[in-house]
Amino acid sequence: MSHPAPATSPRHTVGTSTPDQPPTWAPAAPTIALLTALGVLMVGQMYTVLALLHPMATALGTTPEQVTWTATAFGFAYAGGFLLAGPLSDRYGSRAVITAGLVAATAATLAVSAAPDLPTAIALRSVQGLATATFAPSALSYAVHHIAPQRRGTALTCITSGMFAAAVLLQIGAQAVAAGLGWRAVFWIGAVLMALGLMPVRRVLRPTLRHGTGGGLRQAFAAMPRLVRRPRLVALYLSTVVLMSAFVAVYTAVAIAGPPGIAGNSSAILALRVGALPALIAVPVLAPVLQRLAPPLRTVLAFTSAALTVAAGSFLGGHTVALAIALLLFVAAVAAAAPAVVETINAHAPQARGAAVALYGCSMFIGASLGPQLTGALTGLGFGGILRVVAAALVLGVLLALPSLRSPTSSGS
Repeated sequence: MSHPAPATSPRHTVGTSTPDQPPTWAPAAPTIALLTALGVLMVGQMYTVLALLHPMATALGTTPEQVTWTATAFGFAYAGGFLLAGPLSDRYGSRAVITAGLVAATAATLAVSAAPDLPTAIALRSVQGLATATFAPSALSYAVHHIAPQRRGTALTCITSGMFAAAVLLQIGAQAVAAGLGWRAVFWIGAVLMALGLMPVRRVLRPTLRHGTGGGLRQAFAAMPRLVRRPRLVALYLSTVVLMSAFVAVYTAVAIAGPPGIAGNSSAILALRVGALPALIAVPVLAPVLQRLAPPLRTVLAFTSAALTVAAGSFLGGHTVALAIALLLFVAAVAAAAPAVVETINAHAPQARGAAVALYGCSMFIGASLGPQLTGALTGLGFGGILRVVAAALVLGVLLALPSLRSPTSSGS
């Protein structure tokens, strides 16, 4: 981590206004459980449509390839929302921003369920993306500010793993709900769950002390231009774009490109989605072991593993079990990479964590927005060809992550 643990007891620290020294640390278990569960729900709104492309296309009078724009519109709005939510969280406190975001996201999600045509659905998904963007940077900032240092790595791993689990869990849930109740019910249920989340947020999370003096939001936003002038941070943000683009592209390829022998078989496609769940459980459980490696090294190793598993999967489209294993290992690599990148970014920007995490989240969802369009542009190559292009992109991600292996105190970081 970027700061050593305080010299005093981990639950009673000296000082009241610095991010690493609140009066008492928040209880880790309920905080992690709540933020992880909400991460699945809120971030998962990005991915629900990947399981709804065909029913939405039928209802809205268009094609599945055109419906992917509802994912892209959400992702770009989400990325922009991160840039607002990070500084707002620093200024007004994570709990306040999460609360306001849940209210706005509930309304926006209900509105999506009533979309009469594709252009309206795209516009409403943009609003939904902007509203739900308030959660992730606020949750990560809350963990950094309120969880004791010795539990913080585990907290970040659980929260980010929950956000990745959303890509699988909410696709599975959306597919099941749409089959029984129709695609609009997916958004009704999502809105109800968001509204129900307000009570535990108010009960479990603590108000965050405002940090720093003077400057207000201007000071918070001013940190961003300084961060994007640092080459190694820029490289990490670009590697995050690559990682998330690859992640979403692979699952979009499963949905619309159809692996040979699996295309049109909803049960087989569901099995591929479900097969990745053990990885999203195993990575948080193994967090104490993984954290023995320095975050930059974990980042590079995870990117390398992701590239290798996608390359292997590109030759396994006709074999459901073998492809499921490749996707399992790929998701594990992605889930291990995400918290490692967050910790590395924090180490390179200890004085501007909110802005740094906001830029990280923006990078994530720029990548997530590009993923469906990447797959759509490459459908002519077939499932295997798409995955080989994705594997090549992940090799670029490895190269972008390599500079972070140098100490953050080195010049030019």
